[in-house]
Amino acid sequence: MKILIAPDKFKGSLSAQEVCDILEAGILSVKPDAEIVKLPLADGGEGFSNAIIGNNISKKYEITVNDPLSRWKTAQYHILENGTAIIEMSNASGLHLLAGIERNPLKASTIGTGELIRNAIEKGAKEIIIGIGGSATNDAGMGMAEGLGYRFFDKNAERLKASGENMIKVVSISSSMQKPWENIKIQVACDVENTLYGTNGAAYVFGPQKGANVQQVKELDEGLRSFSRVVNKHFEKQFHFIAGSGAAGGLGYGLMAFLNAELKSGIDLILEANNFDERLNGVDLVITGEGKIDTQTLNGKVVAGVCKKAKEKNIEVYGICGVNELADNQLLALGLSKIISLKTSSISNEFAIKNAKELLSKKAIELTENF
Repeated sequence: MKILIAPDKFKGSLSAQEVCDILEAGILSVKPDAEIVKLPLADGGEGFSNAIIGNNISKKYEITVNDPLSRWKTAQYHILENGTAIIEMSNASGLHLLAGIERNPLKASTIGTGELIRNAIEKGAKEIIIGIGGSATNDAGMGMAEGLGYRFFDKNAERLKASGENMIKVVSISSSMQKPWENIKIQVACDVENTLYGTNGAAYVFGPQKGANVQQVKELDEGLRSFSRVVNKHFEKQFHFIAGSGAAGGLGYGLMAFLNAELKSGIDLILEANNFDERLNGVDLVITGEGKIDTQTLNGKVVAGVCKKAKEKNIEVYGICGVNELADNQLLALGLSKIISLKTSSISNEFAIKNAKELLSKKAIELTENF
């Protein structure tokens, strides 16, 4: 029996590689003759770089950039042999870089992400693929643009520092004459389909998890609306209504507007880079999963992308997760014939996260015994 294990991370407890290794060990303890193929995945957030680089040869660059609160930190990116730079915005602007008490999207900016992009261009990148999940920010890419030389001004012609709270103050934009990114293809790995603003936009959907209270969410949404009007007028283009423009606090919008980037499904980019269709050849069963399977899973996440590809080849797919919030009919529509959850009625979320390794190992053995 040939089994392909292709999960995302279990956020807060296990990396995608760890999930693969634990499942492999559990399966082989019951079926030692099973052929196991492991492919740790991501959809644009943490782990994106490793997932898309895979076995390709790359050079790692480490530079000093601004973190979400403009403190110096070391961040990294890679350039493949073919000249493609792989950038993970969470390395510079990620929520995981801030302590709980520091999380405030009104103050945070994506300037460090712009600095990573600028450095990759200076190092000769011919193409850029950037994953934009896991952000601490809600500045519509204002900081990213600042890191690349754009400047923003208020009604008194005073320069504004990029931040979520300053978006609403912007009335004009300037940039340097040189724009080295204009001849570089930039693809954005995006794992959500939210538009820039409104009830389905960046502030209302993702602001609270980044530390925004109800009033701050409203302020951020108003800022996104105001900022996009100025940017749309400046470039004579509109991107705010495009699915994915609200990703990473509107960075999806900013990358399209300021850099002419193209938004693409993160999981599709990663599956393509890893020749996933070929990896499915001869496979009898696919096991995928993530920390939480919920309605967001249905919209461009790892599990949805894996299920779609496996379904095309009529390969059965099992899902394993920390928590499952989908109904049986939703799971079937997704393409999962079986779902295994670490959390049960007798296990709390906290216990499942803390003991994920042991619980997953046990579930892997139980699952294999029922093959």
